[in-house]
Amino acid sequence: MGVTAPETVRAAVDAAYRDEWGQVVATLIGLTGNWDLAEDCAQEAFAAALATWTRDGVPSRPGAWLTTAARHRAIDQLRRDTKGAAKVRELAVLERVPIEPASEEIPDERLRLIFTCCHPALPFQARVALTLRTLAGLSTGEIAKAFLTAEPTMAQRLVRAKRKIVEAGIPYRVPPAELLPQRLTAVLAVLYLIFNEGYDEQDGRRALAAEGIHLARTLVRLMPGEPEVRGLLALMLLLEARRASRTVDGVLVTLENQDRSLWDHALIAEGVATLDEALAMRSFGPYQVQAAIAACHSTAPDADATDWPQIAALYAELARLAPSPVVDLNRAVAVAMAEGISAGLALVDKLAESGRLDGYYLLPATRADLLRREGRLTEAATAYEEALELAPTDAERRYLKARLHSL
Repeated sequence: MGVTAPETVRAAVDAAYRDEWGQVVATLIGLTGNWDLAEDCAQEAFAAALATWTRDGVPSRPGAWLTTAARHRAIDQLRRDTKGAAKVRELAVLERVPIEPASEEIPDERLRLIFTCCHPALPFQARVALTLRTLAGLSTGEIAKAFLTAEPTMAQRLVRAKRKIVEAGIPYRVPPAELLPQRLTAVLAVLYLIFNEGYDEQDGRRALAAEGIHLARTLVRLMPGEPEVRGLLALMLLLEARRASRTVDGVLVTLENQDRSLWDHALIAEGVATLDEALAMRSFGPYQVQAAIAACHSTAPDADATDWPQIAALYAELARLAPSPVVDLNRAVAVAMAEGISAGLALVDKLAESGRLDGYYLLPATRADLLRREGRLTEAATAYEEALELAPTDAERRYLKARLHSL
């Protein structure tokens, strides 16, 4: 067999890393319960693939090859260091289980890994970090950089999370049926946070949005009967489709002013189709409603054609399913556009009086925009100044300064 071109092998290994890392790690954790051993041996297997596939060619089943290689390395490592009963048990399990997997896809293992990483007994940030490390294969340094955290701090966070899993006896399993809805909600929250951290495009974190979508696609394949999983994927796709038009020269562009020719209409079509699949299951949840709102915006040919009455109704439903002051604020905007500025302003002022959004820059920013539309420019300027003091990102501050200047 001839030597395979290095660039071909590198592309194959990169693709396998993207698609198979979580499966390889999940399989080893499922067999041994040893997270560090699983990650180390998986990493060694991918490194070995670069040399072996160059010599022997890319295998027809890369995932099976990598799983086999990782198991061999785990066995070798445990044979060298069988101190303690736990290590002996891990070695016995690995030697007893057939090395060659029965099939390339073993979805239960990866599903167990997802639910273990996102277990509610772990702190939320630890769930996010563990999910990115073990399922997406991001390095500790990459995760630390994405969340603006020092690498040693992130490393300690991961160590504590793994220790907590062992010490608290967190089971490596898919939760039983009676706990599944609650636990699935926790999983989806982690994936959505990962996506949002990348969607904000601050400090080079854009890759996180791609990881969020990738993990959501994986979860759809593993749980095809769960409509909210499809709802979350649809929401991510519809939001991602508008990314290219969200900023111009570092300045945030509002939805109504975005250049819709820049939108990714293939992603929009996929997002709408995925949402339709979820809605057909007739079990509605907040992610499906949010995706339906995004679909209303994404399928309107221009801002004037936006179906604001439908969006206002969807926000009312979202407020029923997942009550929050932020949802109420978004509903106020939809009401303003559907029923008149005065109606929306009344809802915004009521929210301001409640104090539930104190310190949240979008409250004064929204009020400023509605006041501007109503021609109350002095009051709008005051509200823009308040929002400017609270805005968390440069893109948002630039947008608010431009609005203030235009008055």
